[in-house]
Amino acid sequence: MKSLLILLLVLALGGASTGYYLVHRSGPAVTYRTLPVKRGELLTTIDSSGTVEPEEVVDIGAQVVGIISSFAKDADGKSVDYRSRVEEGMVLANIDDTLFRADEKSAKALLDQAVATQELDQANLGVLQAKLDEADEDWQRASANASALPANDLAMYKSNYLQAKANLNVGNKTLKLAKAGVDLAQAAYDKAVKNLDYCTIKSPVKGVIIDRRVNIGQTVVGGSGLSAPSLFLVAKDLMRIQVWAAVNEADISSIRVGQPVSFIVDAFPERTFVGTVGKVRYNATMSQNVVTYTVEINTDNSDGALIPYLTAKVVSFEVARHASVLQVPNSALRWLPASAEEVVPGSRRAYAAMVARREASSSASAMGGQMGGGHAAAATRPANGADHPAIAADLADGDVPGHDRGTVWVRKDSLFSPISVKLGKTDGTYTELLGEEPKEGEELLVGEEHPDQNAGEGTNNPFSPAKHRGR
Repeated sequence: MKSLLILLLVLALGGASTGYYLVHRSGPAVTYRTLPVKRGELLTTIDSSGTVEPEEVVDIGAQVVGIISSFAKDADGKSVDYRSRVEEGMVLANIDDTLFRADEKSAKALLDQAVATQELDQANLGVLQAKLDEADEDWQRASANASALPANDLAMYKSNYLQAKANLNVGNKTLKLAKAGVDLAQAAYDKAVKNLDYCTIKSPVKGVIIDRRVNIGQTVVGGSGLSAPSLFLVAKDLMRIQVWAAVNEADISSIRVGQPVSFIVDAFPERTFVGTVGKVRYNATMSQNVVTYTVEINTDNSDGALIPYLTAKVVSFEVARHASVLQVPNSALRWLPASAEEVVPGSRRAYAAMVARREASSSASAMGGQMGGGHAAAATRPANGADHPAIAADLADGDVPGHDRGTVWVRKDSLFSPISVKLGKTDGTYTELLGEEPKEGEELLVGEEHPDQNAGEGTNNPFSPAKHRGR
């Protein structure tokens, strides 16, 4: 009896162990996540970043050397400073004009002297003209009575006439020289007056000072041969402002003047600003072998919310807007069954080809990353991604030119069945469906949940690359 009890106990333990093994070997049940094919608006955009810039900025400098002696008052009666409102012609600052005022007085005295000299020479010219007229009359009378006059007297009259004529010619030259002296003195005086005027810094435009770069007592250096120092930076109209966005050369062909644009700034994270493309600059820049073009975006700033030099971190250029189109989730285009046994028999060869292609693409991408760039991986892609409808699934996110085919999966009894789809534009989350299959509302596989995993790891995020089995 004792031996029989021991045998029964051993059998019971063995059965329990076998049952436990069989139950747990099958693993926990997997829950598959789905999303429906939907119809709605699809917006295709090109995203970039940029900087908020005033539409027009005037850099006000100094033309003379001197010390800043004072700042003037702005439109609000306060001392000119940052954010001061100024009018056209308003005085902004003054440079010490002691030396320039002395130069102006000296130039004025020289001008007066030159004018007096010219007037004196003009009077002398009249005297010389009178003497020439008298000598001419004497010479004419002497010539008429040449036979009655001694030869010496006749020669004297002729000599007086020629000498008076020469003196008049000299007088004319002297007067001309005096007039040139007046012109020279006038130019020197005008220059002195202008330099004195340059000591008063005025605003050439109406606007707002966004930068004051000098202080009282600071010496500014300017003038001929030297670059004019910048004293103030004035924005003409902050009610109209621009965003300068850097667009990659691969996307610049999709940018056009008048194109709608939206952007956000960190200062107002919950507000979306809108504008339109105003200009595409041709002076491209290159950084780390990446060529970008600057695109000017015009936007209305009537409420004054945008201030210069904010960072526009999300600038979206509207490329295309499709209304009421069928859309498939991009996550559905990336999803794959775990094994061929889960696929309907007629599609298992296509599934195997897709897995092989995806593994090859992953290996090429990893190699390209180790080589320092993604060009190597891109070079391994075939010219036509539709070698087989299923093979294109790993390239069906809509971001690879020429790959307009993809594969989505639906549940068919206990197995998965593929559907080849023709794709259009994408917004990064959904892709336009150009064909008639699948139908609107049909549920597509996008991920799976494993109950035995932790909460943070139990769901395959349909919007993130899968971590297992190449999904």
